[in-house]
Amino acid sequence: MNLSQLGEPIRPMVRVHGGFANRMYRLDTDQGSFAVKELNLADRRTPYRAGDVLRFERAAFAAGVPMPEPVSAEGGTLVHRWVDGEKVPEAPVSAAFAFETGEILARIHALDVPWPEEPAEGPTPRDWPELAARAVATGQPWADELASRVEAFLAIARFVDTCERPGPVVLSHGDIQPWNLLARAGRPVVLDWELSGPLDLSGELGSTALSLAKGPGFDGIDPAVFRSVLDGYTAAGGVLPPSGPSWFGSMTGGWLGHTRWNLLRCLAGVEASTGPGLALSHEAVRNGLRGLPELLGRLPELEALLP
Repeated sequence: MNLSQLGEPIRPMVRVHGGFANRMYRLDTDQGSFAVKELNLADRRTPYRAGDVLRFERAAFAAGVPMPEPVSAEGGTLVHRWVDGEKVPEAPVSAAFAFETGEILARIHALDVPWPEEPAEGPTPRDWPELAARAVATGQPWADELASRVEAFLAIARFVDTCERPGPVVLSHGDIQPWNLLARAGRPVVLDWELSGPLDLSGELGSTALSLAKGPGFDGIDPAVFRSVLDGYTAAGGVLPPSGPSWFGSMTGGWLGHTRWNLLRCLAGVEASTGPGLALSHEAVRNGLRGLPELLGRLPELEALLP
């Protein structure tokens, strides 16, 4: 990484651990502090549109969206100004924090930023029986758990493919979750814009509201926090789409794809030079094997949260 344009370093660049897909470093120079992200481009699930994302981020920053200032996106390296703040725990946030996050979403969706036409998505992979067989043959620690849940994962794939998305499609961040937020003076700051792109509005609202209203599992969901995200969205001029299972379709599909991607990395058994290490991939697989079937079973309960 050639980072000479960021100034003279005043100490060695330091790895910041905790990312699920990429690798992050902090660089302190005579021109300030920077977050330097090394993207995993070797086996991304979708192509990364560096220039488009950077243009979108700059428009959001110029519009006053609370976020790190984007500096550059060259090759597989993203640079932002460093922002200090507190991690947002995976637990229900305050109603005020949720409300402001909803307002931020509405401001993002109101941006007028051109975006190239996206290719149509193919069907969700249905190779779970084959993956289970490979997991058993290679002695993966979660192989029996996967084998016992193959039918559930096929049902999840069918749900993702058949779930009707009522629209509208908006250009958005795409992944506003607790781990992509900081709290600065108790207010949200939006990080990690790499998954930005067109998204069905209901999918982003449902994912964001649910993630801020719950802990690691699906017990203890706070309906008031869920609703506060939506109240903030409408207070800032956003219009809610029709209620229905589509509010949780994008989240389910994203988590399913993330689980399968990490599963394939585990089956390869190689400690890659980019992206998560094998230990983190095994953890992601276990979380998906346990959490996704529960999510599918709780969809009627989750739909009861909708307006």
